[in-house]
Amino acid sequence: MSGSGTNKSTRPYDPKGHGRDKAFETVHFAETEPPDHLRSVVHRFLELKTQGALGEDYRFHALPDACTYVVLDQSDTRIAGVTRLKASSEELNLGRSFHFVNIRFLPGVWQPTMEPVHYGLVDTPYSGALPLVSLSAAVSAKGFAESQSDLSGFVDDLVHRGTVVPNPVTEKIFDQLEDIHCVADMAEAAHLSARQLQRTLKATTGFTPHDFLKVLRLQQSLKGEPSLSYADQSHFIHSFKRATGYTPARYSKKFDV
Repeated sequence: MSGSGTNKSTRPYDPKGHGRDKAFETVHFAETEPPDHLRSVVHRFLELKTQGALGEDYRFHALPDACTYVVLDQSDTRIAGVTRLKASSEELNLGRSFHFVNIRFLPGVWQPTMEPVHYGLVDTPYSGALPLVSLSAAVSAKGFAESQSDLSGFVDDLVHRGTVVPNPVTEKIFDQLEDIHCVADMAEAAHLSARQLQRTLKATTGFTPHDFLKVLRLQQSLKGEPSLSYADQSHFIHSFKRATGYTPARYSKKFDV
């Protein structure tokens, strides 16, 4: 993805969060980097909006990236929530006019015991303990570009609350990402036994090690590096289709990532 104000990431894990349908040129994407002190927990701040009413419903292809998102609906600031995908992509019908601002947190940093995570589309008013509605209203009043300090301040508060915590296990895995080809490699990189890895990843990311590895492999393939993760081309195509619903060729024809 690309957007105004975006700097190239130096992180070892740089997930591709969505497929942009090439048929819709009037859908605007923007993303910005968090400040340096938050880069161990936040990947990007994101904006997605229509430039005007579309002629047909827009189906947003959300890719599995193991990240947790705070979603703020700028069309109705009461609607907000915390969400992530499972190990497969989802196509979400966003309708013909929409405006969202999201915070994408790195995998494993969100503490679900402090604030639950839901799956799928955020489409109902938020009633939890976090100040999501007031944050959404502040962003709506200022605009995305002018709200970076509000978004960062919100994350600072999450860190203070312990809702978001840097995850040393996933950090070690990402640091050795190109050398990881199986769950055993992942456990070795994290300096954990297979059982410890299972327990830690499930508690902090919601994924089993096997599913977490599937997501990492998909993300690597979207960078044009399937050879890093797949033993052969047919296995790659089968795994890609199982995760996204498309063959790599069809996906490339339909979406920009």
